[in-house]
Amino acid sequence: MAYEWDFGVVLAQWPLFLKGLGGTLLIAAISIGLGVILGAIIATGRMSRLAWLRIPAGIYVDFYRNTPGIVHFFWFYYALPIVADIRMGPLEAAVLALTTQSASFYCEVFRGAILSLPKGQWEGGAAIGMTRFQTLRRVILPQAALRMVGPFIERTFELIKTTSLASTLAYGELLYSATQISAQTYRPMEVYTVVALIYFCLLFTFSLLARRVERRLTHV
Repeated sequence: MAYEWDFGVVLAQWPLFLKGLGGTLLIAAISIGLGVILGAIIATGRMSRLAWLRIPAGIYVDFYRNTPGIVHFFWFYYALPIVADIRMGPLEAAVLALTTQSASFYCEVFRGAILSLPKGQWEGGAAIGMTRFQTLRRVILPQAALRMVGPFIERTFELIKTTSLASTLAYGELLYSATQISAQTYRPMEVYTVVALIYFCLLFTFSLLARRVERRLTHV
């Protein structure tokens, strides 16, 4: 017996889909912004000549790269109140989990791009009297920025998809809204098909914009 698709009853719930999409974009925007800042700080520590900065930064990155993302969500939401008596809502816990996790990956994007440049760039800056910070700001970063674009975009897309884990905390993002709609309509196949299409359209649009930016930067 063939399955009879019925998207009408599902699409009638478009306000809930829209609300979930707004929740996804909100948590992604905050986490990306904070993750980039924290990632830059950690990357600075990883490249430092000071062991007391370099070693903790390396441990941080290794920890987050080798543990499941959902564990971070559960830890901040359920364990942190027990360990430190710090309570937060689903949004705050999800943002904290995504920010700390994404920072480790953005750190490697920054560090990889900078280390990919030849040492002669640093030596050239020193030869004309620049400090290490001046060489980094005026010589290294402008060149490294072009090499960051591709990996940066890839990591950002991964973060947007990872926001779906926030549904495990009952945060009202797209997947959580889909679960509610599925329970109301008894049409899980149609619901999750619509969700997949929304994610595809969202990320495909961002991908087109990112490629355009990348082309402009690489042809400057």
